[in-house]
Amino acid sequence: MAMDETTVRHVATLARLKLSDAEIARMAQDLTRITDYITQLSRANVEAVTPTVHPVAAHDLWRADQVRPSLPRETATANAPESEQSFFKVLPVIE
Repeated sequence: MAMDETTVRHVATLARLKLSDAEIARMAQDLTRITDYITQLSRANVEAVTPTVHPVAAHDLWRADQVRPSLPRETATANAPESEQSFFKVLPVIE
């Protein structure tokens, strides 16, 4: 798929990039080569290839959830600059 300079300018505007005319011309060529290569890859016959999720077989990587007592609120807020009713007191973000 040929990538024209108008498309490159549009993408650069969306990405808030300031590109010179020479950079736009080079990017158009580079993006055309990239999209052509992706098109070439999409034509590859992969019918006999077994799909893989991960190259290394790994199962049950996460530990089982266990109910444990949590830190008491008073202890958690003990070193806070300000706390109120066992909660951290912070300045409002949106007024």
